[in-house]
Amino acid sequence: MTPGKRVALALGSGGARGYAHIGVIGVLEERGYEIVDVAGSSMGALVGGLHAAGTLAPFTAWARTLSQRDILRLMDLSITGPGAINGDKILARVSELLGTALIEDLAIPYTAVATDLLARKEVWFQQGRLDAAIRASIALPGFFTPVMIGGRLLADGGMMNPVPVTAITAARADLTVAVSLGGERTRSPGHEYAAFRPAEELLGLVRRTVDQVRGIETPRIQAVHRVPGHGASAAVAPPLGSVDLVEAFPPGLRTVDVMNLSLEATQSILTRYRLSGNPPDVLVTVPSDACRTLDFHLADEMIQLGRDLTIDALDAHEAHEATAAHRAR
Repeated sequence: MTPGKRVALALGSGGARGYAHIGVIGVLEERGYEIVDVAGSSMGALVGGLHAAGTLAPFTAWARTLSQRDILRLMDLSITGPGAINGDKILARVSELLGTALIEDLAIPYTAVATDLLARKEVWFQQGRLDAAIRASIALPGFFTPVMIGGRLLADGGMMNPVPVTAITAARADLTVAVSLGGERTRSPGHEYAAFRPAEELLGLVRRTVDQVRGIETPRIQAVHRVPGHGASAAVAPPLGSVDLVEAFPPGLRTVDVMNLSLEATQSILTRYRLSGNPPDVLVTVPSDACRTLDFHLADEMIQLGRDLTIDALDAHEAHEATAAHRAR
């Protein structure tokens, strides 16, 4: 192994965008980097765990075959449960690949991050059944049902630690690489995606059109005005006396979009806060609107996006290192 090539990898949460992690791992290995420690939240825990167990290749081959119809069949609708999807069929395939593998027996040190909903704190799985740890970490509230393990009600790790760099800080590595799936949006929130939307069909969400809101006389908040001294992110609305009527929603905006936007807003702030305290050497950032949370039929597109973004990030890092080494001579 070439000196300086030992990598500790933190893989973030973000639903189907997490397929990008597969592309990240592929590029790292192609460039001769050795992943010596991996931590993940949600989809990052799934991909990271499969890699640590040596079963990422068959999972990737399976994921690439999934169609829109396949995804709907795999999602176990839960009418009365604490989540819309049981996820048992999806996790069954993962369990087939992992068997009864224990985290402590993996060739690569691994941490799955989950959230204890009752204690309101994050939980790190570093031993025990790998499939159970992954199931706990991916339980996104509102979508996948939470799980009970050891008396804890566990859900998606991304709620507390979207990009778990803190879990790899003690790794004996030359380089820390983090992958965030919550980068700045590249399209407007109401942009109509060409991709099929299994979430909306699954949950039976009904689109609110412009015709449905015409004639409703409620206040409209116009463009906000920046207030000096409040910082770049602070803004206030104009006085109510200066507003007109509510505008029509952006085309294509649905309930699941509002859920995603709300989650993205919270996780964006949390990710920036977390990374400012533990900045990685290399950060790969996937736009939050690269695909939707449940667009699990887009494996090829997301894997390729992960590859492209990782190549750019590593090129920039390696160029910086080369310049620094040249100046030090």
